[in-house]
Amino acid sequence: MSRKSLLGLATFCLMLAACATPTPAAVEPTAVLLPTSTPAPTESVPTAVPGCLLRLATTTSTDDSGLLDYLLPIFEAKVGCEVDVVAVGSGQAFEIGRAGDADVLLVHSRKGEDEFVAAGDARERFDVMHNDFILVGPLADPAGAASAASAAEALTAIAKANTPFASRGDNSGTHTKELALWAAAGIEPTFSGYSSLGQKMGETLLFAEESLAYTLTDRGTYLAMAEKLPHLGIIFGGHNIEENRDKSLLNPYGIMAVNPDKHPGVNFTAAMQLVDWFLLPETQTLIGGFGVGEYGQPLFYADALPN
Repeated sequence: MSRKSLLGLATFCLMLAACATPTPAAVEPTAVLLPTSTPAPTESVPTAVPGCLLRLATTTSTDDSGLLDYLLPIFEAKVGCEVDVVAVGSGQAFEIGRAGDADVLLVHSRKGEDEFVAAGDARERFDVMHNDFILVGPLADPAGAASAASAAEALTAIAKANTPFASRGDNSGTHTKELALWAAAGIEPTFSGYSSLGQKMGETLLFAEESLAYTLTDRGTYLAMAEKLPHLGIIFGGHNIEENRDKSLLNPYGIMAVNPDKHPGVNFTAAMQLVDWFLLPETQTLIGGFGVGEYGQPLFYADALPN
């Protein structure tokens, strides 16, 4: 083969090689290492946990008032974690947590919350919000409880008049508070008008409406249900929390992630995301504004806003 032919063959081979190995595009080397599906976390948005399920055991007032229906879709959209809510009395919520069948507790029974932490079922309790308890009853106030100087004195008037009283009777935070008020009054609630229902707050209020009975309730649930309770009014506690003469009726709520050291099956990572989210300033602002437009006052007051 001639030199010219060899040169032509070499040139042809080089052309084939060039076609087989294209020149790489000018791409930054680190670009392929950065995931594009997960946004960078910020202080106000927890890191996403796609497809996760979080179990929240909570008191009925957070559910009956509509607060969770308002808040949780925002959390779920930001974090990508579905929250399964079990709304029961605080006492039952503690039982669910102690069995390891919940990841987070949002309750209002401070003594029970402190015991839950002391037993190692949660590592820490965090203040979230508060509202207050009020005594509601028939508009005519047959026991004359409205003139009482304290909630215990109001209960004393009800017991002396033997007028109907509806108790939740379910070991909830509200029931625990009611029993403490009877104890402060020095009264064992065994009079014939007393009914222990074993029901949630909403059902107890409806029973009181139908039977024209007095009952102790958190203000938020009462305001949210007031349209269904035309024969009941606030007998003791005032029209808002500032007017409540008995400051022992303040009702704090705490949130706790169940301890994975004692309950290995809990979703502790997602639980702490929900805890942290409830304590964020923007979430606290949402809590403090909930109900203002409809009821002229908040149903809950934020407790974790920075000073």
